[in-house]
Amino acid sequence: MSTVEEIKAAIDELSAEERARLLTQIDPAMDDDWDREMKSDAAAGKLDFIIEQAEAERKMGTLREFPQPGGAS
Repeated sequence: MSTVEEIKAAIDELSAEERARLLTQIDPAMDDDWDREMKSDAAAGKLDFIIEQAEAERKMGTLREFPQPGGAS
C-alpha cells in the first residue's frame, strides 16, 4: 500500500469535525473563501429561511438546542 493510499484510508476514518480541521490546515484559504461566501449570502438574505424556520419551531415549541462540539450538551 502506498503512502497516499494509507493517508486516504486514514482520512476515511476521521469524524466530520476532524476532517474539517484537517482541510483548514491543508488549505487555510478555503475556510476564508467559505466565510466570505456565508457573509455574502447572509447579507443578500439567502439565509433568512433559517431564521424563519427557527422562529416557527420556537413558536410551535419544537425548537431544539444546538448540539455542542464533542457531543456535550
